[in-house]
Amino acid sequence: MSGSYKNVSKAQTAKHTEQSCRPIREVLNLVGDKWSILVVALLQDGTKRFSELQRSIDGISQRMLTRTLRELERYGLLTRRVEPTVPPSVYYTLTPLGQTLLVPVKALTEWAQTNYPKIQEAQQKFGKKTVN
Repeated sequence: MSGSYKNVSKAQTAKHTEQSCRPIREVLNLVGDKWSILVVALLQDGTKRFSELQRSIDGISQRMLTRTLRELERYGLLTRRVEPTVPPSVYYTLTPLGQTLLVPVKALTEWAQTNYPKIQEAQQKFGKKTVN
């Protein structure tokens, strides 16, 4: 076994139960979908209208953006404000909880940008290996 595994604390190796894994699974389901991280990243600079978000995310449908925003609001990561104009103007802002998500989002983004060439290389090697 490699040396890095010898230093794993007992807390990290404790038996995983349905109860202990549920919060992790729910959060990963929320932020691990195709659009949530993009929405959170776009809101890092402040409040945006629905239409601004939709124009900024290439390929997202109005229905999917609405669904994503509702889920993020449901989990307390953003707030929704409706201005009574014609048509109504809808604004979205990260909550303090949502802003705390920016730290891991930025770290994951940097990791992906740094390591994507290595991932592509591994995919190519794997593809060649499975063909032979």
